[in-house]
Amino acid sequence: MLGYLFPGQGTVRVGMGGWLRRRPAARERLDRFDALLARPIAPLCARGPLERLVATEHAQVAVTACNLAALAVLGEEGYEPAVVAGHSVGELSALHAAGVLTFDDTVRLVEVRARLMAGVGTSGGMRAVMGLPVEQVEDLAASASAPAEPVVVGLENAPGHVVVSGALPALDRLTALATAATKIVTLRVGNAFHSPLMADAVPGWAEAVRGVPMREPRVPVVPNVTGEPTTDLGVLREALVAQLTGRVRWTRTVAAIDAVAPGVEVGDSKVLAGLSRRAEARCLSMADPGALRRLAKTVAA
Repeated sequence: MLGYLFPGQGTVRVGMGGWLRRRPAARERLDRFDALLARPIAPLCARGPLERLVATEHAQVAVTACNLAALAVLGEEGYEPAVVAGHSVGELSALHAAGVLTFDDTVRLVEVRARLMAGVGTSGGMRAVMGLPVEQVEDLAASASAPAEPVVVGLENAPGHVVVSGALPALDRLTALATAATKIVTLRVGNAFHSPLMADAVPGWAEAVRGVPMREPRVPVVPNVTGEPTTDLGVLREALVAQLTGRVRWTRTVAAIDAVAPGVEVGDSKVLAGLSRRAEARCLSMADPGALRRLAKTVAA
């Protein structure tokens, strides 16, 4: 048994997906993915430039393409998941892996999501706060917030790795309130994702999600906003909408996956495997050389 974890847009880099093209099943998926897009993503993944690739409208599409190609490799190897989850936009890949969304609808939805989130007019950002428990970061966010300038915990990535999201002045106030020993890193993102500042994108996203047929999941899915496994299609649909402005409870998600089976990061990224190690959970990354050989040993153990 395996738990599949799908990365999100913060994992993009120039050259991503290169190793996947050496696998026939993955290459077929990447080509099919590009054929469904208004503009192919493969050239941007391969050659950049980085400043275009990390833009929201491209990054979400690029990471989803690699996620679904890596999923095809696991299928080619004969693996099936026991439970799935995806980090932020990776939740769409997880829903496809669970049989909830078709391949084509997953591609269509990620294009819509990327376009809507890129089009939000508010000015915000995200910063990683390292070394503090989430409760302390919540207190900092509450102190730094103002009615028109909110800042919230957007991502609980791992113990001691929390991301705050919100208006730029509020982020500056939070940084000033933190002790000198606290490490704060500004993330290269286009806006304040998983915060109230994404509210303008919610109506369009909710309409898109309602308009796509969904099937009962073959295996439990762990939504970002709950961190609890479920096979309830109504819960999954609502959670997919709620995560646009809601918190990604990844620490809880990783624990839920690890309670069922060892995890594998399905995509061209090592980020989720690293976060799992911080949480003392089991997770291999498909982007590591020899990962498939180690995966076979993990499953056999």
